[in-house]
Amino acid sequence: MKITQIDIMTPRIQENPMWRPILCRIHTDEGIYGDGEAALAYGIASPAAAGMIRDLATLIIGMDPLDSEVIWDKLYKSTFWGQNGGPVVFAGISALDIALWDIKGKAFNVPVYKLLGGKRRDNLRTYASQLQFGWSDHAETLTTLDEYREVSKKAVAEGYDAIKIDFLTYAPEDGRRYTDEDCTRLLSPKLVDVVESRVAAVREAIGPNVDIIMENHSRPDAQSAVQLGRAVQKYNIFYFEEPNTPNPKTAKFISSKLSMPIAHGERVYSRWQYAPFFEDQSIQVIQPDLGNCGGLTEGKKICDMAYVYDISVQAHVCASPLSTAAALHLEAVIPNFVIHEHHVFNLHNYNRELCTVDLQPVNGRFKVPEEPGLGAEISPWAMEHSTKYTVE
Repeated sequence: MKITQIDIMTPRIQENPMWRPILCRIHTDEGIYGDGEAALAYGIASPAAAGMIRDLATLIIGMDPLDSEVIWDKLYKSTFWGQNGGPVVFAGISALDIALWDIKGKAFNVPVYKLLGGKRRDNLRTYASQLQFGWSDHAETLTTLDEYREVSKKAVAEGYDAIKIDFLTYAPEDGRRYTDEDCTRLLSPKLVDVVESRVAAVREAIGPNVDIIMENHSRPDAQSAVQLGRAVQKYNIFYFEEPNTPNPKTAKFISSKLSMPIAHGERVYSRWQYAPFFEDQSIQVIQPDLGNCGGLTEGKKICDMAYVYDISVQAHVCASPLSTAAALHLEAVIPNFVIHEHHVFNLHNYNRELCTVDLQPVNGRFKVPEEPGLGAEISPWAMEHSTKYTVE
């Protein structure tokens, strides 16, 4: 089997122009194709990821798609910028790698989890993610304590027994978004109280048996992260996500000052970048995104390394349903899985229609796709509404 053509697609999302997914499809001379995704749909990097896939694609035309390890090493070692690369390089590698695993599953007529070693679970605990944006089919701006209470109870009523919120997103007085400058150095008592009062309100609303994950999107620095952590850890926080810019030394500082787990990972790429966090035990939960850490090939290696250090895994998922499918296959297999992320964007129609399947949990639990390959493909709608570039 040989790779004959690679299509790179950028869907046009009119409902949310800032949501810019990057998808790819690898074709073979046997008619089998596989789909992948560069998970940089948000932030300022999406066009670069599309260009990266185009460049990388030229290196693998004519290769055997089943040789995923050979291809991965070629993309990493022969591209100069691959070694110790960042999100753009690794997102490009990831998209192609995920598509290769999709091909491999279809070629052997088995779901990807079989090729990864076999699933050990089929009811993956799932949390409702990013409730500061609401929990519905459209974006909302939550500011009042009552709004935080109600959205949390709504998710719990749907069967979730864990939720995640960035409590420092919108100012309660006017709904403006807090800036990075607002969230660094030593915080004012007023700002700390905004976070603590919201956490307290949510804990009161959902009771003691639902886990709360506190998200911070790396906006605080180490000092302000410790302030926030000390204020809220009494509310039994499941883990404190991205409390500051990912760095093993500052993560260790924060972890040493708090009595709750620290999580990092969506901005850490490859096993080489994860290794220092493992070696000094500075984080307790890793969140590799298969769409930017190097794909399933690299993601499995990262998770296996984490297992050696008794570190748990929650794959970061904030992209199309393709990324959800890839994460579920990995999380079903690894022994150190802790919980799956279901982002509120997965409830928005512009994202749901990107794939042939609409992957949604039932009662806060996810089933793993059973169809050959990923069990999800780029939808005809996405193909029709995309800008496409082809490498042959």
